[in-house]
Amino acid sequence: MNGLELSREFYLQYGKPMLEKEFPDKIGEIAVGLAGEGSECLGYDDEFSRDHDFEAGFCMWITPEAERDYGFKLSRAYAKLPKEFMGVKRSIVSPAGGNRRGVIVIDDFYTKLLGANSAPDSNKRWLYTPSASLRAAVSGEVYRDDLGKFSEIREILKKGYPEDIRRKKISAHAAIMAQSGTYNYERLIKREETGAASLALFEFVKHTVSVIYLLNNVFEPFYKWAYRGMRDLEKLSDLEFALTGLTELGNSRKEALEKREIIQDIATIITDEFKAQKITTATCNNLDTHAFAILDTIEDVELRNMNVFEGI
Repeated sequence: MNGLELSREFYLQYGKPMLEKEFPDKIGEIAVGLAGEGSECLGYDDEFSRDHDFEAGFCMWITPEAERDYGFKLSRAYAKLPKEFMGVKRSIVSPAGGNRRGVIVIDDFYTKLLGANSAPDSNKRWLYTPSASLRAAVSGEVYRDDLGKFSEIREILKKGYPEDIRRKKISAHAAIMAQSGTYNYERLIKREETGAASLALFEFVKHTVSVIYLLNNVFEPFYKWAYRGMRDLEKLSDLEFALTGLTELGNSRKEALEKREIIQDIATIITDEFKAQKITTATCNNLDTHAFAILDTIEDVELRNMNVFEGI
């Protein structure tokens, strides 16, 4: 049983009866589920995830007004639920709050992740909000939300990036792919700067992964889950094998030549997808050319005139 299933069962067996008994006139104001930071919210947890920040618990998101009205009482009721469920112990929750589970003010949940108590309402906010934070905000599952205030923001975020922002970010990542992989890696190998060559290669892989998420218009999670999340994507998920190979091969002359071919193959596949999505006017397979061609298709003048690397 993974963390989401554990949370849902704990809520159904203990949380729901507690709310119905002790807060019958308030239950419709309380959104319940599991979301936010943590591998269990992504559905990626396993036996190795249980050594830290893993517990049987759920979130109850309420408005600031509700928090002032009955937030402390709700926190105390949550704290009294069984301290262990299905062999998993619960963390001690302070009535003062500050934990990932228990009573959480809706505004506080989103402000912690997004820097404001609302979905991004400007291109600048979209551009500079970390993708992992956006992914955490739409993670997990909401078991009930009669009021709809918590889910309202999630539904906006679930639509993904506005198109201009998506293109700006693709442009930036593609430019770094070109700089690090198709240009600097080979030059550094020729100079026998194998350490720096490896750094260039990791940059290429990192930004390729980001481009793949953007081409699917899915927020990229925290880096340790990037490959795991990529396997669920509709487009280009099969590039994981080639990208992993780039970081696992050495830098001997033979291996470096093999890496160069892999880089070119990946670049071609990525640029073909740019063309398929009609976000570029370029017809070649040069990543750098496409990066600027994509930038030129952005409608927002301020975004279009930004440095190509802005927005990473």
